[in-house]
Amino acid sequence: MPTPTTVQLLWGTQPRPKRGPKPALSLAGIVAEAIALADAEGLANLSMQRLADRLGFTKMSLYRYVPGKEQLTALMLDAAIGTPPDLTAVQADSGVESWRAGLRLWAETLYQRYGAHPWAIELSAGARPFGPNEMAWMESALVALTGTGLTGSERLDTIVLINGHIRSLTQQIQSLGDDPTVQFTAHITEMMAAAGDRYPAVSAAFAEETAAAGTAADSGGPNDALNFGIERVLDGLAVLMARRMNS
Repeated sequence: MPTPTTVQLLWGTQPRPKRGPKPALSLAGIVAEAIALADAEGLANLSMQRLADRLGFTKMSLYRYVPGKEQLTALMLDAAIGTPPDLTAVQADSGVESWRAGLRLWAETLYQRYGAHPWAIELSAGARPFGPNEMAWMESALVALTGTGLTGSERLDTIVLINGHIRSLTQQIQSLGDDPTVQFTAHITEMMAAAGDRYPAVSAAFAEETAAAGTAADSGGPNDALNFGIERVLDGLAVLMARRMNS
């Protein structure tokens, strides 16, 4: 039987044996265990041998289900990001700006998925086959933008722009460890104490932010940057849409 391609595995179109013993493993089970391993120890520590050891099988037995790590990681990414949120309810409650409410929920949910599986950022870079879940995310955002007056190219660029903001912020937060807000604040405080007088605009901005956080009942931390970026992108789209309607 020919070795299945990445696309065949992602979309479930690989040839299946007509007879033979019942499989001892399932492709879904293998992928789920691989995700658990990557979540716990990082993508660098994922190997077919490590995965086989966790499953209690030989490495060669895994190759009956997935031919290599390239195909395995493609399946992991599609499973990890899962299906997009149902935007119907939030859009129905948002009137004329239903597109905005839909994209906001879309972006916030994708940010949560990346946060749950930090290695997904690395796997989602570059040209590669997309699985059904990734395609569903794209479809969901494009549907949310239906009737806005944006061209197909502009709707696709909107997805790239929002996704880029989410990815960049996720990577920055991941680099700071388990408590990014505390670590970032500590670094800035130390630097401002050492050389704040050389950077008065930076010092004033962070002093203002610290004061605002101190008076707020709940500081959003990294989510402040997430929401600020999302809202500014949506503001820009609203201006473009209004300009189109008035021209």
